[in-house]
Amino acid sequence: MIPRYSRPDMVAIWEPENRFKIWFEIEAHATEALADLGVVPKSAADALWAWWATNPAIDVAAIDAIEAVTKHDVIAFLTWVSEQVGDEARFMHQGMTSSDVLDTCLAMQLAQASDLLLADLDALLAAIKRRAFEHKMTPCIGRSHGIHAEPVTFGLKMAEAYAEFARCKDRLIAARKDIATCAISGAVGTFANIDPKVEEHVAAKLSLSVEPVSTQVIPRDRHAMYFATLGVIASSIERLAVEIRHLQRTEVLEAEEYFSPGQKGSSAMPHKRNPILTENLTGLARMVRSAVVPALENVALWHERDISHSSVERYIGPDATITLDFALGRLTGVIDKLLIYPERMQKNLDKMGGLVHSQRVLLALTQAGVSREDSYVLVQRNAMKVWESDGALSLLELLKADADVTDALSPQEIEEKFDLGYHLKHVDTIFTRVFG
Repeated sequence: MIPRYSRPDMVAIWEPENRFKIWFEIEAHATEALADLGVVPKSAADALWAWWATNPAIDVAAIDAIEAVTKHDVIAFLTWVSEQVGDEARFMHQGMTSSDVLDTCLAMQLAQASDLLLADLDALLAAIKRRAFEHKMTPCIGRSHGIHAEPVTFGLKMAEAYAEFARCKDRLIAARKDIATCAISGAVGTFANIDPKVEEHVAAKLSLSVEPVSTQVIPRDRHAMYFATLGVIASSIERLAVEIRHLQRTEVLEAEEYFSPGQKGSSAMPHKRNPILTENLTGLARMVRSAVVPALENVALWHERDISHSSVERYIGPDATITLDFALGRLTGVIDKLLIYPERMQKNLDKMGGLVHSQRVLLALTQAGVSREDSYVLVQRNAMKVWESDGALSLLELLKADADVTDALSPQEIEEKFDLGYHLKHVDTIFTRVFG
């Protein structure tokens, strides 16, 4: 995590203060449940909550100093809390193991991060939807392999993005549910020294689900799926960012990132207006995806537990969620302020002399009785003349001058196949499917 690509609310989730706050809540709720079961005195739980009610500042430096000696973060935390609370704190952590605290805390942090990411996705979806309806019927050229294909609308491009990010939201909701589990099962997960009712109590208090089988750790297939979901969202961000980057190329210039007053595009060339935000999003997407393979490799732990996953998650938990949060916010800003040029879109549509209507003529010839193979030859031989003239020639005029074509189609029938509106007749249908 670096400040340049971080936003405060997401960063706060991964700060030591929040981590220790969650640790305390786990321990205090567990002690509370143990008291209800008669395992520890009720006064122990009361003492913990009474101290917490004073809103103490968590002394991260003091805990770190203890850890420097103990070489164990959970023991360092418990030691510090005991120093603050007094003798009753000795009943904390009864029958528990460190992973009960660490894994349940990580589940809480990832759930908290998910809530911010879901809010980010809602904001992005709202921006995309607004631009989709704004340009629902703004015609532009559709491209396959980067080459002019047939007409679409810019609104359809946005509708496609909306549908994709709606799927991303559904996936993240599922991933949040899957990751938000609680494990308070003790060493090797057998509940030998702690009643399963303690786990149920802590889970309920923290709005988590109970992990059915936790060995000594929560199974890492959950985490693998979670980070894979973040990776898919990052790839969807990049897909839309790359589309905008291509549309901003000088030769295309159908859309452009907002260029603010006083902004500079190049230290050497004063004319430059570069797609720096969307290029940056491609880079950020790579960083989010870099967490996916380590998360997958974390699934295979030795027996009931090892800690080979631990150092990995200390990196990828904060880095992936903080980076994705920033990227979603940046993409929302890009879409919200995106400069869109309908006149340039129309100019590009008209650039290649009507080639975009070639399929309609092909189909019309087949319907008029010409074989598909011959129809293709008739249209292609005229289309290639237009292509090689760089659009200076007109496909419509060449077809009307081709006796083999006019033997099957009248000039009026040929002209009818060059209607732009024909390509847009189902835009409403697609919008209904996407937006309801």
